Amino acid sequence: MLNPKIQHLTLYAKENTITDICMVECVDSPYIQPQRLNYVENGYKKSWDFIKSHDSVSIVLHNVETDSLIVVRQFRPPVFVREGNKAAYVYELCAGLVDKPNKSVEQIAVEEVMEECGYKVGLDNLQKINTFRNSVGSSGAKQHMFYARVDSKDKHSEGGGVDGEVIEYFEIAREDLLDFLQEESIIKTPSLGFGILWFLQYTT
Repeated sequence: MLNPKIQHLTLYAKENTITDICMVECVDSPYIQPQRLNYVENGYKKSWDFIKSHDSVSIVLHNVETDSLIVVRQFRPPVFVREGNKAAYVYELCAGLVDKPNKSVEQIAVEEVMEECGYKVGLDNLQKINTFRNSVGSSGAKQHMFYARVDSKDKHSEGGGVDGEVIEYFEIAREDLLDFLQEESIIKTPSLGFGILWFLQYTT
């Protein structure tokens, strides 16, 4: 049974209508490219299949008025397929792809916070946490993680995504974060797990 402290995350979450499902061959994606590397390691011939993909940014977003962590929730088709067409809504840090060549990762992070959560964050209010490598066996793309503090005066829009995105955001109180992290019935990403632990250790 779901912990009552975090029950609101599922109680108030939307169940969007997913229809006209059809699996097709992916031959021209602007986001991923399958590749194979042949190499010799210590005299052994090897090959490795992987996907070339965009780097990304993520933001540990702290509402200082409520002392809570702002997380997003959205439908993820790969999870939908892997889970047998169910349990496809994933809780994540606010995040986005580094796919704008004329913008810095900091500028993209600021844009993602506004688009997904509706908060305006200045570049000088971003704190770099670290840069990680995601899915090192299948992609190896970088994720640049930042920390930002917001309050009610920074709220400028409803958020929810752009260009047809359907993104919800929730606040999780500091005292409930460990319960949320340990709740296996709520699907979440590794970067969110790390973000929670970093938030609990390094913020007040």
